[in-house]
Amino acid sequence: MRESKSGRYSAGELVSANNNHRKKLKRNRRHRRWWWLWLPAGLGKGQRRRIPWSVVCGVILFALGLISLFTGHVASNLEWYSQKLVKHRFFWYSKKGGFGHGPIDIWKSKSSKFYYGCSERGPHYAPPVHEPLSNGYLLIATSGGLNQQRIGITDAVVVARILNATLVVPELDHHSFWKDDSDFANIFDVDWFISFLAKDIQVVKRIPDKYMRALEKLPYTKLVPRKSEPQYYLDEVLPTLLRRHVVQLTKFDYRLAYDLDEELQRLRCRVNYHALRFTKPLQKLGHKLVMEMRNMAKRYIAVHLRFEPDMLAFSGCYYGGGDKVRDELGEIRKRWKTLPDILSDGEARKQGKCPLTPHEVGLMLRALGFNNETYIYVASGEIYGGEATLQPLRELFPNFYTKEMLASKELQPFLPFSSRLAAIDYIVCDQSDVFVTNYNGNMAKVLAGRRRYMGHKRTIRPNARKLSALFLQRESMPWTTFSKKVKSAQRGFMGEPDDMKPGLNFHEYPSSCICKKSFNYSHPDNKRMTNNASSYGHKEGVNSRDNDASSSLADKEDVDFLVD
Repeated sequence: MRESKSGRYSAGELVSANNNHRKKLKRNRRHRRWWWLWLPAGLGKGQRRRIPWSVVCGVILFALGLISLFTGHVASNLEWYSQKLVKHRFFWYSKKGGFGHGPIDIWKSKSSKFYYGCSERGPHYAPPVHEPLSNGYLLIATSGGLNQQRIGITDAVVVARILNATLVVPELDHHSFWKDDSDFANIFDVDWFISFLAKDIQVVKRIPDKYMRALEKLPYTKLVPRKSEPQYYLDEVLPTLLRRHVVQLTKFDYRLAYDLDEELQRLRCRVNYHALRFTKPLQKLGHKLVMEMRNMAKRYIAVHLRFEPDMLAFSGCYYGGGDKVRDELGEIRKRWKTLPDILSDGEARKQGKCPLTPHEVGLMLRALGFNNETYIYVASGEIYGGEATLQPLRELFPNFYTKEMLASKELQPFLPFSSRLAAIDYIVCDQSDVFVTNYNGNMAKVLAGRRRYMGHKRTIRPNARKLSALFLQRESMPWTTFSKKVKSAQRGFMGEPDDMKPGLNFHEYPSSCICKKSFNYSHPDNKRMTNNASSYGHKEGVNSRDNDASSSLADKEDVDFLVD
């Protein structure tokens, strides 16, 4: 039989051995406790006596400061890495529902002050080729309503730059659904347009007569495919321009790709947000309407309802009314030859392809937190269904105004011209504290992009797909539940800086022209932002160049836009 281990030692030796063993265990525990102290929160054993990440990073930076005396650049690289660790921790907390899911300020984005519009020319930007030395004259015939034509004009300037061509002031569409015979000079300040773009391209009001008389043939006319790349223009348009000296591009809207070289993208912004300035009569009346709204309330909402007959016909959406309504909208729909087949009743709404009714727009706004004392300006043409369709919205927001209500007499000269009326609405919507777009059409895209560029002013686009399902269930849930669900559905649709989606429609998301201010952790505003865990200032994919001159340009133009 084996002798037990304890039996081999005397009592005194056994006590001494046990004491030595306990001391060894105590030393090991002290060593382990000291080791766990240095691990970040969440990694320590037992989750006790943890040092936060900020202290860990502070110690690391202190050590790196000593290292930098000898190694220089190594410390700076490691400092960047430690900041990335802190940033990752904020992002993780946001994803877990802490920072990113706090209450939304319905009137203003809290992080907008960290961003600004920037469209300055780069240091290697080449001057334009003068008219006699250019590759020829580019004529542009735009298409659609005011904002669709605005997009065409913006892209036309960029195409002229690509081709080294002299741009002739574009022609506006007189044959679209709106039948407006306004010319460029009736809506936009031509002289300002030409002078502002003088460092980008040469623009002339017309081709010189002596040059036109020398032409052997009429100007060559071409329809360019939608969203064409710059190389297409160089391969397919430039040879003709060099041979014929004059080329006309017809139905010019969305004829240039969204994704371009950054210099060309910034040229787009200079055209759209600075060069295209409305005429003084339009500015004057638009400014008057803005002042009327401001005199009644400190701040106001502008709502672009987009619930006109042409919109409902184009979208193929049905809101009830029987065969009479179907036939009326069907006749309007025949104006477009290439529209897809209409989806079955309710299917288009479920997919988020339909504008909300005026009543639903009002319910959404009330659910977000706007009370019935809020002043709203409604930008719209003829609402389908007339006053009966508008009445529910009026009941939800009694302080309800339109341009016709605010300036009926001054509006008379502009009534025959839909594009000029649209320009007045554009000004009032642009200057509003909150802009609400009901359908993501051309005006919605152009204004959303401009408001982002001019300081990320609050812009709300309904999440129609999710909201349509909520409206169907409205009667089956209490108001507090409905409101909570609407707020949840609208996250990502409130015009926050991190709603930016580079690579999509550049006119709506002008990411190359949105810069962020340098992030200084010690600045009080930035400390507050970090404490609130609002990490918008670290948005990936947004140009981070800081240029105060460009910011001043945007601020100045915002004033010039309204000053008579």
